Amino acid sequence: MYTPVLVLNANFEPINVCNTRRAIGLILTGKADLVMNGRGELRTVTRSYPRPSIIRLERMVKRPRPRVRLTKREILRRDDYACQYCGQYVPYPTIDHIMPRHLGGQHHWENLVTACPACNHRKGCRTLKQAHMRLLRQPVEPPTSASYLFGRHLKDNQEWVPFIEGW
Repeated sequence: MYTPVLVLNANFEPINVCNTRRAIGLILTGKADLVMNGRGELRTVTRSYPRPSIIRLERMVKRPRPRVRLTKREILRRDDYACQYCGQYVPYPTIDHIMPRHLGGQHHWENLVTACPACNHRKGCRTLKQAHMRLLRQPVEPPTSASYLFGRHLKDNQEWVPFIEGW
C-alpha cells in the first residue's frame, strides 16, 4: 500500500509522487483515472481493484514551477555524493561553505559543496585560496526538470520513464 505512484496533471505533466493508498482513494472518489497498472491487483472481500503505477488527475491543477529545496540531501545528490575537493566517495560526507559564513559567505547553492571529513577539516574556516585548495566542479543550483525531481524513483519504476522524460 505504500509503493510510489506517479501523479500526472490533466495534461500528462508529472506533478507528484504519492503512495498506493492515496492513489486508490483518488481513483475511487473520481478525482483521478488509472493510466497504467503494472503491479497486479488489490483484493477485498467482495471486489478487486487494479494496483496503480501511474494516475492522471481529472482536473487541471495550476501550480507554480517547483524549485529544489536547499537541503543537505539535495546538495549531496547534486554532487553525486563525492567530495568536491578530492573526488573521493566516503560513507559519511559533510557539507562545506566555500566562502565561510564568518567571512560573509551566504547559505545558498553556489556556496555549498559536498566534502569528505578530511578535506573539510583541512580547509577549516579559510577560503579556497588561503587553504591552497580548488574545486573539481563549480556548484550550481540543480535543474527543476521532472527527470531530476522524480529521478530517484526511476530505478524501481521504469514504466514512468516515457511520462517523465518528455517534460
